Amino acid sequence: MKPTPFDYTAPRTVAEAVALLADPARDAKVVAGGQSLIPMLNMRLARPELLVDITRIPDLAALTVDPSGALHIGAAVRQARAAADPSVRRGWPLLAAAIERIGHPQIRSRGTVCGSLAHHDPAAELPTAARALDARFVITGPRGSRTVSAGDFFVATFSTAVEPDELLTEVVVPPPPAGCGWAFEELTRRHGDFATVGVAVLLERDSGSGTVRTARVVFSGAGPVPVRLHTAEDALIGTGVGKEALAAASRAALAGLTPSDDVHASAGHRRETAAHLLVRACTTAWERS
Repeated sequence: MKPTPFDYTAPRTVAEAVALLADPARDAKVVAGGQSLIPMLNMRLARPELLVDITRIPDLAALTVDPSGALHIGAAVRQARAAADPSVRRGWPLLAAAIERIGHPQIRSRGTVCGSLAHHDPAAELPTAARALDARFVITGPRGSRTVSAGDFFVATFSTAVEPDELLTEVVVPPPPAGCGWAFEELTRRHGDFATVGVAVLLERDSGSGTVRTARVVFSGAGPVPVRLHTAEDALIGTGVGKEALAAASRAALAGLTPSDDVHASAGHRRETAAHLLVRACTTAWERS
């Protein structure tokens, strides 16, 4: 299949890109890696009049750690580059692991971190990891820049807080707590497929009591947005992640998740799988803490 005709431009600054997106005379879409947009164009699910290529904007290619220890990922940073970066692998191994589960190497070499986040497929890995890591999203538009938390950024399936005349310019990921263990688990039908369901877990160990001080549990494929399950977190906090705590967290997943049926899996299958993956992820995260 072929897309409908469109114009193409590659601005050199964020201001130029925003001006193009804000032009009411043309429907414009941002393209960076194109791993989601191009198939949608080919199937004519998207019909923009103008593609705005942001990969030639130097400011958006930054991948840095600031003095506070937070990771900044610009909108043009490829997934493969982020996953291979020594700072990311050392300080944010959950993020690196999530990226490595995206599709295949060819996809990761072209796809961008921010592109996957802005596209927001709720079965995708990066929205789940971003929610678990309490990422912040910097959005720039004609009214200036604003920062949105991960809890507010993901609105619905394929929908985020980014308005049509705005651009996601970077994602900022704070450092995980010291002594924090992590795990990322998912079930896919085939290698490279989107997950039927997945879970990201962060467990902070209290060095004094030897129990869980804080916990973050976030599921993919369990709703229209990444689902942070506080009841499962509460079942783990203050415990040594033994059999009783794991069983309680598993019950919380079975009771608290409300996924939908679709052609890939029933809601019941997703809940059962999520509960099983949660036990495995919590066990791994605790061992790593």
